[in-house]
Amino acid sequence: MKIGFSDSQKKFRDEIRGWLEKNVPKTPLNSFDTKEGFEEHRDWEKKLNSGNWSMVTWPEQYGGRGLNLIEWLIFEEEYYRAKAPARVNQNGVFLLGPTLMEYGSDKQKEKFLSAMATGEHIWSQGWSEPGAGSDMAAIRTTAFKKGDKYIINGQKTWSSRAAFADWTFGLFRSDPESERHRGLSFILVPLDAEGVTVRPIPQLDGEPGFAEIYFDDVEVDVSNLLGGEGEGWSIAMATAGFERGLMLRSPARFQETASKLLSLYFKNKDNLSGSIESKVLQSWLRAEAYALNIYQTASKLMAGKKIGPESSLGKVFWSELDHQMHQTALDILGVSSELEEVEADDVAGWIKGYMFSYSGPIYAGTNEIQKNIIAERLLGMPR
Repeated sequence: MKIGFSDSQKKFRDEIRGWLEKNVPKTPLNSFDTKEGFEEHRDWEKKLNSGNWSMVTWPEQYGGRGLNLIEWLIFEEEYYRAKAPARVNQNGVFLLGPTLMEYGSDKQKEKFLSAMATGEHIWSQGWSEPGAGSDMAAIRTTAFKKGDKYIINGQKTWSSRAAFADWTFGLFRSDPESERHRGLSFILVPLDAEGVTVRPIPQLDGEPGFAEIYFDDVEVDVSNLLGGEGEGWSIAMATAGFERGLMLRSPARFQETASKLLSLYFKNKDNLSGSIESKVLQSWLRAEAYALNIYQTASKLMAGKKIGPESSLGKVFWSELDHQMHQTALDILGVSSELEEVEADDVAGWIKGYMFSYSGPIYAGTNEIQKNIIAERLLGMPR
């Protein structure tokens, strides 16, 4: 199979490369899991929007460029090559944004997409509950309709970016008689609404990357319902497809890590065994294989097809790949690296990435659940 880029795609790559070289901050921003860093990253989202780079696939009227998914993948490759800041609004632009495009009304698109692109609204994800993690059908937080309002009561947990975010999107049980995936509605909730309490959850590094959200008779306008009442499950599955199969983790992220791993290996190869060389090679090959698979998926979507249960394959693959690469990096650096600060090898970055890689098989639906989906829906095995 021969893969190449058109002249217009090459020109687009040059354009984004030039813009990033001029605009990417010379000094890394503080972590967006701190209040100071969160606002720094919000400003970066505004900067991206000033060049219509917030989400290049969106229509121009919402801050995009109306480009296709292949061009988005090119953008992502250049974005990671330039070591541009992580996207604090990834829950919004990569997950909720595509969902709004497909299911939102014109008024909802006008209200939320532009504010999302500018960084005015930073979004958290409100899926999990104390008794409903990967099994979202067990959701119990209620949203009962009263006039032109939904009255929300309950709790969400492990809500990414919620510590400092402006809005959250999630599933709520709108039919009190319903069970499992029936009777759920997809609702957008402002986190400054009366009755909302946000309690940050520290990560391994002590920073509040997640939060619990408590709802106590919170009133939300019915215009914040996405799709129809009771249709939340099918809409959430579309969002999960974006999360697992394409948008949230572009292949450029892992190709950049693989490239860094190669550099680390060559700096230290004289002191390493042949088994390490094999691990490095496998990491690079798997990162390239994932990229080719995503280009194929993007081509299918552009031809009018949908992402189905095969998105679970991608999620298992990239989460295991990320851990493998960071484990290999620590094998190269050795145990003593945990006690040292060696800037040349970015030891601290590898260790932090290693710790975060353990979360990959958990978020976006645990890999155990994804393997059940693969077994039942792709391989046709019995439950």
